[in-house]
Order: sequence, then C-alpha cells, then structure tokens
Amino acid sequence: MRPEDKKKVVEDLHVRAEKAKLAVLTDFRGLNVAAMSELRKGLRAASAEYQVVKNTLMTLAIEGTDLEVLKDELKGPCAVCLAYEDPVEPAKALTEFAKNNKKFEIRIGVLDGKIVNLDGLKALAELPPREVLLGQIAGTLNSVPTGLVQCLAGVPRKLLYALQAVRDQKEAA
Repeated sequence: MRPEDKKKVVEDLHVRAEKAKLAVLTDFRGLNVAAMSELRKGLRAASAEYQVVKNTLMTLAIEGTDLEVLKDELKGPCAVCLAYEDPVEPAKALTEFAKNNKKFEIRIGVLDGKIVNLDGLKALAELPPREVLLGQIAGTLNSVPTGLVQCLAGVPRKLLYALQAVRDQKEAA
C-alpha cells in the first residue's frame, strides 16, 4: 500500500473512530468469505460496520479519540466493529454470530471511552432495545403522578364514605 493510501485510510478511520459510541476488537481467523459477509450484513442492519485493519494503521487512527485505550490490545490479526448509534444492537449481533461461529472470537470493546470485557459485552447484548427501555421509563414516570392523584383523591373519598356511614346510621335510628 502506498503512503498516500495509508494516510487516507488513517484519516478515514480516525473520523469514524471519533464518531463511534462502541468499538469491539475481534479475531476473525478461520472465517471464510461467506461468514464475513454474513457478519457484515448483520452489523449493517444494526447501524455498525466491520473492518479488518492493520494494527499500525489502527494505532495511528485512534490517537486522540475515546478508542485510544485499545492501543495495548492491537496484537495479532484483528478486525474492528464500530457502532455509531445504539450500542446494544451491534453487541447482540456480534455475540449471536460468535455463538454460531466457534472460530470467531470477541476480544474486547470500548463503550464511551471505557474498556468493556467479553462479559460486559454479553450483558450489553442482553439489554432490551432502546425503544423498550424508553417505554419502561415512560411507564415509570407516568405511574408516579397517577399514584399521587389516587392518593390525593383517597382523602375526600374516605371523608365521603364516613359522612355516608353517619347519614345511614342516623336514618336507621
């Protein structure tokens, strides 16, 4: 590869690394072209991309980004998955692919500048989708005012029940 091409690759990768919310390093050895295409297709559907990059170029590209913590992990053949939106869906796609392909190995990840190990990525993959989480928050926020209204309405209601009981008692007497 010519130096100009390397420079262009580093610049492009640097821009994408700055935008990435989640980055996952993987070992792709032993995967054939069909399996790699299947993985890329699954990650594209999850708003992520998967690229095999030389370690030296990746090291240069991640300087000054949140992904700089991966420098020590760039050893041997590796590929990187970069997710720009919701980090849960790409984590699900990677862990699902790793279950079905024993040769594929997830090494380590970075979520918002913090290292995430394999167990952390699996836990991230088990989270419900963003829309479900937002629905749960909305339901929780809605239940608080509803409970307050019912509590406040309970005081006059109990007073009315007491007055009704007194009235029924006087009518019976």
